[in-house]
Amino acid sequence: MNKKLMPDQQPVFRKTVPVSWLFKMAWRDSRKNRSRLFLFTSSIILGIAALVAVYSFSDNLQRDIDEQAKTLTGADLIIDSRKEISKPVLAMLDTLGDQRAKEQSFPSMLYFIKGQGSRLVQIKALEGQYPFYGTIETTPELAAKQFDQGRNALIDKTVMLQFNSKPGDSVQIGKLNFAIAGYLDQAPGQSGIMASISPVVYIPFKYLKQTGLAQFGSRIHYSFYYKFKQSAAIPLLLKKIKPVLDKEGMDYETIASKKQSTGRAFQDLTQFLSLAGFIALLLGCIGVGSAIHVYISEKLAAIATLRCLGVSAWEAFFIYLIQLTFIGFAGAVAGAIIGSGLQFLLPYVLKDFLPVDFTMQISWMAILQGIITGVVIAILFALPSLLSVRRISPLNAIRLSFEQVKLKTDPLKIIVYLIIFLFVLGFTYLQMDSWLQALIFSGALVITIFIFYGLSVLLLALVKKTIPKGIAYTWRQGFSNLYRPGNLTLMLIVAIGLSTTLIATLYFVQGILINKVTISSGKDQPNMALFDIQDDQVEALNALTKQYHLPLMNQVAVVTMRLEEINGKTATQLAEADSLKKKEPENQENQKRESSSSAFKNEIRATFQTQLTSAEKITAGKWIGKVNYPEDIVYISLDDRYAERIGVKVGDKMLFNVQGMQIPTVIGSLRKVEWGKVQTNFRVLFPAGVLEDAPKFHVLMTKIPDAETSAKFQAAVVRIFPNISVIDLGLVLQVLDTLLGKISFVIRFMASFSIITGWIVLISAVRSSKNQRLREIVLLRTIGAKGTQILAITAIEYLFLGLLAAAAGMVIALAGSWALATYIFDAVFTPELLPVVLLFSAVTLIVVFTGMSSSRGILKHPPLEVLRKDS
Repeated sequence: MNKKLMPDQQPVFRKTVPVSWLFKMAWRDSRKNRSRLFLFTSSIILGIAALVAVYSFSDNLQRDIDEQAKTLTGADLIIDSRKEISKPVLAMLDTLGDQRAKEQSFPSMLYFIKGQGSRLVQIKALEGQYPFYGTIETTPELAAKQFDQGRNALIDKTVMLQFNSKPGDSVQIGKLNFAIAGYLDQAPGQSGIMASISPVVYIPFKYLKQTGLAQFGSRIHYSFYYKFKQSAAIPLLLKKIKPVLDKEGMDYETIASKKQSTGRAFQDLTQFLSLAGFIALLLGCIGVGSAIHVYISEKLAAIATLRCLGVSAWEAFFIYLIQLTFIGFAGAVAGAIIGSGLQFLLPYVLKDFLPVDFTMQISWMAILQGIITGVVIAILFALPSLLSVRRISPLNAIRLSFEQVKLKTDPLKIIVYLIIFLFVLGFTYLQMDSWLQALIFSGALVITIFIFYGLSVLLLALVKKTIPKGIAYTWRQGFSNLYRPGNLTLMLIVAIGLSTTLIATLYFVQGILINKVTISSGKDQPNMALFDIQDDQVEALNALTKQYHLPLMNQVAVVTMRLEEINGKTATQLAEADSLKKKEPENQENQKRESSSSAFKNEIRATFQTQLTSAEKITAGKWIGKVNYPEDIVYISLDDRYAERIGVKVGDKMLFNVQGMQIPTVIGSLRKVEWGKVQTNFRVLFPAGVLEDAPKFHVLMTKIPDAETSAKFQAAVVRIFPNISVIDLGLVLQVLDTLLGKISFVIRFMASFSIITGWIVLISAVRSSKNQRLREIVLLRTIGAKGTQILAITAIEYLFLGLLAAAAGMVIALAGSWALATYIFDAVFTPELLPVVLLFSAVTLIVVFTGMSSSRGILKHPPLEVLRKDS
């Protein structure tokens, strides 16, 4: 017979706990640990701040470019050419638009009569009311509208200040003297950095011919500006005249294309800035992973107790997931607030590079992106440690105190690691815009982590097997701490080592970028170049140079020519082939051929010689330095990068037009040219015996001993040979130094986010193991160990950790930087010893100091008080 169950025998069916209870438990558990969770939050704050600042800056910059595109262009349509335009095409250009203006610009010498100083500037001979949108900003304001009413000039304010000149003074340009009408404060579309590199001088177009500067060899840029009442007619007009422009080798630009090109140019800048911020965020991810790993390890007993009280594995998991999600959210919000403030600093950092007037606004989209990124980062990098919560059974509450818990491999962890990798890959792709580069970067990061992991495993094995039996107690105990149960050696080496690698790599890459654009200047290197020298001026100029006791160095002839055919195909035929290829899937050959068709647009300046210079090295083929007979094949040599860019190789045929004479050639060799050397270098090199009788101009390089001689020699050259331009390479180096200083400041500004975050992660990784050592130190003190012995044990452990992690980090950083320099930047990587030693020592000392300071606080209190505080 069935018996009724007594009330206390009724089966109990457990109900799922309310979600509100999970949130309440997460809040209560966090109260005691909020100061420690600050380590978790602080790791991602600066990374998110950097990204929000960059995203906000990018949004505001793009908005300003869109709004100011008309002012940047100054016209509805610009057509330009780097060669003289034929009369039929000129007649056609004169019929376009409702309003027209034209300009011829070229580099030339500017001579200040009062101060007897000279400077190479960009002369712009302007006719018409350009710009049609915006203004040429001058002091006084009326100077821009009145300078063309006489023989006046508008001169860049930096040059005016350099030579202590003022409006009303006279300057010599070519054969004419001009009165200074005013300071040129801002030319259309010109950024501050461009003004220092290539200062602009405006003169009326009607006086250009009288200056005598528009002659053979002059590098004149022809520009035509148009304004249309109906801007919708521009696309149809361009479609109609584009074949003529292509045939003539002319380019065009509209407001829409200017908007796109400027946006693309600054997209590269924002991608670099975003990548720098992302590196800071990656370092923050290391901090997240290490802090949560320690935090969860110390919560195992509490979690096991909750499991004994009936909390399910997933409920325990969600308690800590909720807690850490809110902590991550708080860190992301803090980072977004800091980033929103930092965006107001970026325009001041980048002001010399911006072509638009920057207006600052808070970008809510950037803030939202930053917060979402921060929360996702927090959850993703916390999940590997959080997932272990599900595997803790109630029995662990009993076993945990004396037995190390060993968990089997969790399939969910593998999935999470895969998602993390895909997240890093996807985010990197958004910054680099190249799947290959993103994959290389992400793969290198994973490989680096495995290298550090392997090193830490090897360390534990070596220490366990190689500790001598007779070693002093403090040393034996310090080494034993590295492989004790529940140790954090693996996590610490990976966190410290990877932080060191990223910080050191960022520092080395910064040096590579800066050194790459630095001109080498030695005792025997020339520091002044004179060009546009005509045949009948060579002897007289050489005599003047010797009169000032200056050496004649690197004197070469330059022949101007145009490319007519590549392998029997003209520019028109290649352009037609390009239009057909566009319908096919893009491949490397198509891209090369497209570059080949563009090679016809610009004039080529070549020279002839029998021997290669010290800056040239043959990489393919053979150099033949002389043509003995007119019927011989002319074998030329090309710069290997130029050849790659236009898609040609050794054996290909090229037909050149040298002032009306057709010269067929064959590519006989390719050269690697050291463009950083201070000497004349050429993309196209002819052998002797071909171009000697062609129209040409000459370039002379010399070395000036001091500034006084430089000023006197330049003044004499400008007075006697007004068409000859002089480049003072000393001044160029000063301008370059200023430019590099600005670039370096931007790089260091963004690198500071990563460096500071790296130090935070490094310190937090060390301090996160403080509680783990607490009971050991209390036990040692209880059995009679002295404070000095405990500090020595701690110092030995952290010294060994710091040495290994810092050394491994520096080795990988050096190897990675060498690879980047060789294969990405095509530069020589020669790291200085002092920064390497200082960075290595700094990392090691910070690890030791932080570890000892954590233990020192415990030593100030009795063991029982410490245990009570921790319980």
